[in-house]
Amino acid sequence: MAGVDPGLAVPVWLAEDDLGCIICQGLLTKPATLPCGHSFCRDCLKGLWAAGSASPPRSCPICRESTPAPLHLRKNTLLQELVDKYSRALRELGAGPDPGPALGPAQGRALGLAPAPAPPRGTAQPPAAAQKRIIEVVRELAELAEELVDIVKSLQSQRDVPESGPDNDRSTLSMSMSSSGEMDLSLASSKPMTSNTPERKTRDILHDLEEIQKKLRENLTWKEPLEEQMQGAISLTFDLRSHSCSLKVSKDGLAVTVSHCPQTHLWSHERFVTCQALCSQAFSSGRQYWEVDTQRCSHWAVGVASWGMKRTQILGRTSDSCCIEWKGTGQLSAWHMVEETVLGSDRPMVVGIWLDLEEGKLAFYSVANQEKLIYECPVPASSPLHPAFWLYGLNPGNSLTIRPVNV
Repeated sequence: MAGVDPGLAVPVWLAEDDLGCIICQGLLTKPATLPCGHSFCRDCLKGLWAAGSASPPRSCPICRESTPAPLHLRKNTLLQELVDKYSRALRELGAGPDPGPALGPAQGRALGLAPAPAPPRGTAQPPAAAQKRIIEVVRELAELAEELVDIVKSLQSQRDVPESGPDNDRSTLSMSMSSSGEMDLSLASSKPMTSNTPERKTRDILHDLEEIQKKLRENLTWKEPLEEQMQGAISLTFDLRSHSCSLKVSKDGLAVTVSHCPQTHLWSHERFVTCQALCSQAFSSGRQYWEVDTQRCSHWAVGVASWGMKRTQILGRTSDSCCIEWKGTGQLSAWHMVEETVLGSDRPMVVGIWLDLEEGKLAFYSVANQEKLIYECPVPASSPLHPAFWLYGLNPGNSLTIRPVNV
């Protein structure tokens, strides 16, 4: 019977983060996988739950999905095997009996053990949002890789060929990326499949691989290429004419803070009555990207607005403004065309804003830990749009900062 071509094998890229526990920040030890699919060190999970409420239900530290009670945490043998192999590779490369020549950066990256080289001075680098998106895609690839391994193990369990050792009849997940950013995924075996494997099973595996390849290409064919965000990264400063008398702007023009006492600004009909501010820059065409650090503000809203927005109105509650808003009660909402859309309870510590006036779209991202699309909506190009901000004025010290994006 025909088997999978062993010539398709390509090394798997693995990094420590792919096999890490977010609780202890180390490699997984006796990994346990919850019903939601997330994995942690078994002892870390037990300790975390023991430190919390004594009564069930317990919840996943990542997605907060409740787990059934009682729940027996069993070791995920597949993950443990991957962790053991990764640890052995580290020892062999760093402290083997005959380490040989030093491991070059290219070899280190091939095993996920070394970072990519920094670009030369003057070379454009992707903004933080783009880099975080790459991390998210890599994590999705890892999850799909587990599905592939499960398919192969399911097939192997139906064969009557006993394993003679730990390296007997191992399958290898192969993955490569072309210069155009297209991901290629294939499966290969270190040994040809035996003749008692039905050809139908092989066809089924290949069909599954083709479906996964399709999913990967869809993930990597993102709506806005990284080059567009690189070109769209801009420098912003707060406008000194528009912000409320309850706000003060830093000397570099990048931070706005709720003051403990009213500022002695000259009165103007261009000033907001509430704790709101606009940036000096206005956009009527092109593609723009900027980031806002929200960690020092208990309640806030960030988005865009026209200069003509009434100074007595609130950001997002007008037809010429749009924003996402974090309420201190633990709710994230989007305001568009005077309508509120509740988005959930996850607070983004850094918000990336992508304004594409060529396509008439506005998108918000959470970029502090990993790139995640929060909300996307259409925006009109009838009048120039300014980056816009609202801060909770009852808490002096609340602050929003425009975070420089390296390009």
